[in-house]
Amino acid sequence: MSTQTSKRERFGYVKYLWRDEVANKLTGVDRLVYRSNKLGEDLTLTNTGGGNTSSKLMETDPLTGELVEVLWLKGSGGDLRTAKRDGFASLYLDKVRKMQSLYLSSPERGPKTPIEEAMYPMYSHCVFNLNPRACSIDTPLHTLVPYKYVDHLHPNAVIAIAASVNQEKLCKEIYGDEVIYIPWQRPGFDIGLKIEELIKENPEARGILLGHHGMSSWNDDDKTCYETALEIIDRAARYIEAHDRGEKTFGGQKHEGLPETDRQRLQAEIIPWLRGQISVYKRFVGTVQDDQKMLGFVNSIDGARLSGLGTSCPDHFLRTKIKPLFADWDPKSGDIEALKTSLADGLVRYRKDYESYYRKCKRPNSPPMRDPNPTVVLIPGLGMIAWGKNKSESRVTAEFYNCAIEVMRGAEAIDRYEAMDQQEAFDIEYWSLEEAKLRRQPPEKELDRQVVVVIGAGAGIGKATAHRLARDGAHIVCVDLDEGAVKQTAQEIIDKYGEGIGAAGTGISNCGPAIGLSCDITNRESVARMFSDVMLAYGGIDAVVITAGVFVPPDKTGHIEDSLWARTFSINVTGAYIVADEANKEFQRQGLPGNIVITTSANAVVAKKGSLAYDASKAAANHLVRELAIEMAPLVRVNAVAPATVVKGSTMFPRERVIASLTKYEIPFSEDESADELRDKLAAFYARRSLTQTPIEPEDLAEAIFLFVSPRLSKTTGHIIPVDGGLQDGFLR
Repeated sequence: MSTQTSKRERFGYVKYLWRDEVANKLTGVDRLVYRSNKLGEDLTLTNTGGGNTSSKLMETDPLTGELVEVLWLKGSGGDLRTAKRDGFASLYLDKVRKMQSLYLSSPERGPKTPIEEAMYPMYSHCVFNLNPRACSIDTPLHTLVPYKYVDHLHPNAVIAIAASVNQEKLCKEIYGDEVIYIPWQRPGFDIGLKIEELIKENPEARGILLGHHGMSSWNDDDKTCYETALEIIDRAARYIEAHDRGEKTFGGQKHEGLPETDRQRLQAEIIPWLRGQISVYKRFVGTVQDDQKMLGFVNSIDGARLSGLGTSCPDHFLRTKIKPLFADWDPKSGDIEALKTSLADGLVRYRKDYESYYRKCKRPNSPPMRDPNPTVVLIPGLGMIAWGKNKSESRVTAEFYNCAIEVMRGAEAIDRYEAMDQQEAFDIEYWSLEEAKLRRQPPEKELDRQVVVVIGAGAGIGKATAHRLARDGAHIVCVDLDEGAVKQTAQEIIDKYGEGIGAAGTGISNCGPAIGLSCDITNRESVARMFSDVMLAYGGIDAVVITAGVFVPPDKTGHIEDSLWARTFSINVTGAYIVADEANKEFQRQGLPGNIVITTSANAVVAKKGSLAYDASKAAANHLVRELAIEMAPLVRVNAVAPATVVKGSTMFPRERVIASLTKYEIPFSEDESADELRDKLAAFYARRSLTQTPIEPEDLAEAIFLFVSPRLSKTTGHIIPVDGGLQDGFLR
């Protein structure tokens, strides 16, 4: 048995992911990145974006050419699992250490003193090699621990100890002299100096437990530092599991669970309504968590009491706020109106409580109060709905509250759970350094916070529209009858913009910025099911774009069968109506202004031979737009774009139809030419008929659709924008 194998088997509750064959090929910062990634990959060790790691390395000074010792540590706001080399800050170690004299010379020092705040900007004078990455607020800890390697993490099992009433006693009982204990104190130079002194007094200690915060390990060997962190966490988890309360966890169950189908039906109905209620200032995107652990908590006797105490770890409530909203509702009743009443009353109380919390705890220099609406809502029988400005943020929020529940479970198993002091919580939530972190985030894009359903996203205009809207920040639900095609479109968006962060979300809600769904728009049940999936995935919708359509050519005599006529109208008119009608139900539940854009055609106003069914259906679609605009006002705007013939990327132009059109218009071609070459010839012919003499492409329509979906044309409804290159016959009359 190899040494690595035996070490992996030694740990029961953490993953031993270190591989010598990989690590030994790496040096310097690359080895730090490897260690960080391995720690981040195991979600039991730390939450997304939480924790930091460091290495003190010898580097060549770019100014003097001399070797200098450099502190490399994970930068502010980075994530251990996904961190790369550019995610690490670098500081001249001797300069950071000399900052002690600046700190100690202050007549007033200690937690939350002005000198603590003044120290952080001074790190910019210590930057090695012009590295732009902002350093962590835990920099003093990494600097002053007298070892080359330090891992600072926020594992649930350790925080459960650190959030217990008798945390110091438990630390001694579990770890003896191997792990030092220090009570909660906000990160800064003062706690860094205290930890340095404790290590001097306890030279055999291999780590520290920080009250209400987490833990750190250290060593002069990076692999041993990694293994020490695992050992500290695993020992905490073993202790908790030895005291697990089983069916008595959280006081036992108060409510019975609901069957999955009933649960999802109720979730899909309440979520858009709830989104409308909390999107008072800005819109939110949701994530649903209803696995057995979450349901066990929301259905429990003690769930409401424990959640009301507030969270314990500062990394948690920066996302989850001081506490969640817990609905008072009996899921056995299935009474959705009673649930709405409970949530509505709860939201009023929550906002008042949050305003009182802010007024009571604010300092003279505190930033303005943030949105007082909850970011976590817990509902017996249904689970958790977490909210954020985008899918990633809502997933991280959900992940953090999953962690909070695990912390409460562990603390209640071994002792009694103790939330952080409210003033301390406020001073972290509204800390100027955390505010600065928020300000460093890039400005929101025009379609951030928006969820857009694109019907027909498998190809052509729909595919181009999905990509265009995603570029400006929208979450895209790609819908088509061809499931494979829309899943490909969604994956292209994910590949381009990333799958996002956060390890939470049950089922379809565990998604990124785009998903692909199959739907038959001529079947109302299929459309309703699709929108239900969208509610579970993102929590609501802001716009629906309908680009799906069909062209059925007549036979050689110029006629079209009744069944094909019916199919043309079923897709081009009735399908658009069904989608709009079902979307309107969701818009009404939300109570938030909505947006529908339908793709019609220049053919709707230009009568010509050979496309009777298509042209008549598009004329009907034009009028459908006007009727829907009237019916759905004032909450929902309904507009359309009317393209001339779009050949490129369209599924309505297979090779056979292109050849038929080329033949009809007596355009020379060869059977040897590729389908794309033939399409280019036909597109060029259509372009010559327009005033601008340019072919109309899917991207041209996508840009026009973007204008309607964005706030730029927010006062326009019932309107049809032609995107046809200038067709005289199509001019509005």
